Amino acid sequence: MHYPEPISKLMESFMKLPGIGPKTAARLAFFVLGMKEDTVLDFAKALVDAKRNLSFCSVCGHITDVDPCQICQDTSRDRSMICVVQDPKDVIAMEKMRDYTGLYHVLQGAISPMDGIGPEDINVPSLLTRLQDEQVKELILATNPTIEGEATAMYISRLVRPSGIRTTRIAHGLPVGGDLEYADEVTLSKALEGRRELS
Repeated sequence: MHYPEPISKLMESFMKLPGIGPKTAARLAFFVLGMKEDTVLDFAKALVDAKRNLSFCSVCGHITDVDPCQICQDTSRDRSMICVVQDPKDVIAMEKMRDYTGLYHVLQGAISPMDGIGPEDINVPSLLTRLQDEQVKELILATNPTIEGEATAMYISRLVRPSGIRTTRIAHGLPVGGDLEYADEVTLSKALEGRRELS
């Protein structure tokens, strides 16, 4: 179907977002047309402001509107632990838990030779610089349990081993409330590896 050019351009813009196909883009475009002009302008301003006013923390790589970010500035946090994650979304997920009180390091990706992403393409050099701080006693590798995430964790653990800093990997396995019969082999294997004694 042929749409007027402004609608087509709006649909094309929506389709640049992950998971948005032509039908969803059309639905969103027509929804926007039905919005009040003030609301559309506020929406557009929020997009532009987010793009212009957010950057990556010069210390940990987390997304922020101040540099260093609020987590790095927080003097009450445990500076002996750094949790390494792939994306800023992972920091937000960890913070929701409220159990972890250390610092973070965001890699901005994972090693993926198939996609041409090597160690030099992610935020590893600044991590090594941070590990020179004698306050750091433990590095927690919390990369995703994917082939790329595992490769990245292994690579970092090998780099860090000579420093003597304790390096741990978050446990992977069955989710709370999950059934064994529905778990795949890799998940079961990781659950078995991460077993611990009952006290």
